[in-house]
Amino acid sequence: MPYQIDPSARDIVPNLPAVPAIRFLTTGDFPPFNFRDSAGQLIGFNIDLSRLICGELNVACTIQAWPWEQATNALADNQGDALIAGLEISPENGARFDFSALYLQLPGRFVVRSADIAGFDGAIAGKTVAVRAGSRHEEFLRRYLPTASVQTFPTEFEALDAMKANGADAYFGDAMRASFWINDNLDCCGFAGDPYFRPDLFGPGLAIAVPPGRDAIRQAIDWALVRLKREGKTDELYLRWFPVSFY
Repeated sequence: MPYQIDPSARDIVPNLPAVPAIRFLTTGDFPPFNFRDSAGQLIGFNIDLSRLICGELNVACTIQAWPWEQATNALADNQGDALIAGLEISPENGARFDFSALYLQLPGRFVVRSADIAGFDGAIAGKTVAVRAGSRHEEFLRRYLPTASVQTFPTEFEALDAMKANGADAYFGDAMRASFWINDNLDCCGFAGDPYFRPDLFGPGLAIAVPPGRDAIRQAIDWALVRLKREGKTDELYLRWFPVSFY
């Protein structure tokens, strides 16, 4: 798992006495990040990360699930201290909230059949690439790899299945979602080439939203994220929830 921030950056020690507890808000419908298991318990990458942050800070921790359409208003109304639910880092949301450092980036990647992985060099001139219609990944292909023959499909999984069945030479799309498909198709296909990080198209990544002006909480979360990465704990968490690495 790559560093999301400069690994050589100097730590800014937070004002921990000002953060006796963190009330995390999330949603229950965003697997594998935050969702409910068969017993109704909140589980997922974000849930475990929240607990790790609180443990690193040695503060009390609560995690409460809200419907997605109510979660941001709950944060704005001081029903919680931080929202960890994949809220988009957009100008609109940036006007309402501050954001922590990134804790996960979501690159684009190529997927090809296993026999083609070793010889894949990113040169796709004249090759057919399957992609979800109307996606930012289609836009990336048409803008930066115009010599490829782009074949669009209604969903990522239909595009991946077409590539698997020799209906396309490669697939290009969101690496995180593709990693779960690969985990179910390990005998046929895998990632090829390097990940493409394009924040302008694929988004900057995932971060934790906090109400504006709550600098003590935001700085404490940033400090914990740096320490968890250096201690290898976020890497362990990443491998637990994403058995096929999308980096």
